[in-house]
Amino acid sequence: MLNNDVILPPATIGIIGGGQLGQMLALSAKSMGYKVGILDPTPDAPAAQVSDFQIVAAYEDQAAMDELIQRCDVLTYEFENVATTTLKSLSSRQLPQGVDLLAITSDRLNEKNFLRQHQLPTVAFAAVNDDHSFEAAVRSVGLPAILKTTSGGYDGHGQVDINTARDYAAAQELYTQTTCILEARLDFTKEVSVMVTRTVTGNVRVFPLSENQHSAHILHRSIVPARVSSEIVQQVVQAATTIAKGLELRGVLGIEFFVTEANQLVVNELAPRPHNSGHYSIEACNVSQFEAHIRSICGLPIPEIRQIQPAVMFNLLGEELSLARQQLPQHPEWHFHDYGKAEIRPQRKLGHVTILGPELSPLITAALAFEKQDKGVPNVD
Repeated sequence: MLNNDVILPPATIGIIGGGQLGQMLALSAKSMGYKVGILDPTPDAPAAQVSDFQIVAAYEDQAAMDELIQRCDVLTYEFENVATTTLKSLSSRQLPQGVDLLAITSDRLNEKNFLRQHQLPTVAFAAVNDDHSFEAAVRSVGLPAILKTTSGGYDGHGQVDINTARDYAAAQELYTQTTCILEARLDFTKEVSVMVTRTVTGNVRVFPLSENQHSAHILHRSIVPARVSSEIVQQVVQAATTIAKGLELRGVLGIEFFVTEANQLVVNELAPRPHNSGHYSIEACNVSQFEAHIRSICGLPIPEIRQIQPAVMFNLLGEELSLARQQLPQHPEWHFHDYGKAEIRPQRKLGHVTILGPELSPLITAALAFEKQDKGVPNVD
């Protein structure tokens, strides 16, 4: 007899959001025999291009959300800044991830407090919403620090570096518009991340650890497995398991960490969805982050995750997509992903490439050889 929480093909999965994460979720769901519907305001959004139907409407459109609910057996989302008013009324079967997960991860203060409650290490932080609280936060957190909006920011948007008093005017411009959080600047040696998921029966599955390298706050490449000590890997698995259980997680969750010079782990951010740094898993693991997400929300079992080969993933930003298209005939080793976005803009994530091999070093060299064709990309060595 099947568990009542199991949702089998050809049921319809509704995805709120039609970007590249929704696209790769839809591709995974379709390969398993599910039907997929998308809610996104952009006509022919990337996810809609590979789905059964799209409702073209704003995410706040109550009638559109009601239509998606009526036409689908289960809902999920591809980004955390989702209006939860309508979703609160849904059952755990209709929205297995629930809205509490969104409430925690879409607000940096809620997220940091959750981590602190579960005794997980974070940077020093304080809430900021006016001049008085900003002055108090600077005293308690210290400088240098980063002022961030509590919600809505991504890829460096919605944040200001605070190094000296000369940066206070820029800070004031931000915190007078919305509630913010001041976070201490941390000296670290690496940024790493991990994807974690949990089955309906409570089994936690942790993906391999990814080493991430950024430029201008945007992820440029991920190296998997991360070049860190076994102690760090152990700390990551323990932290990911604690977080997954604490959230009663369904779906996948991305967790970003800093590794300090003292070889200690600090949790940076949580993302309640597939994550850019987990794209490598499509080709490099026995189960991708996208299939794991679909399996989790549909109540299907998920095997232990294992990596088949070392991998390097690099994003295609702006005109890099055009360059990669032109060079594709010369690179049979590339696993090339074009998201099908309508407009090429600088620093916009338009696709990615993953390369696999028995050793990391030549993969890193190959990724760097492509990236060096654009100015300003830092070396990985």
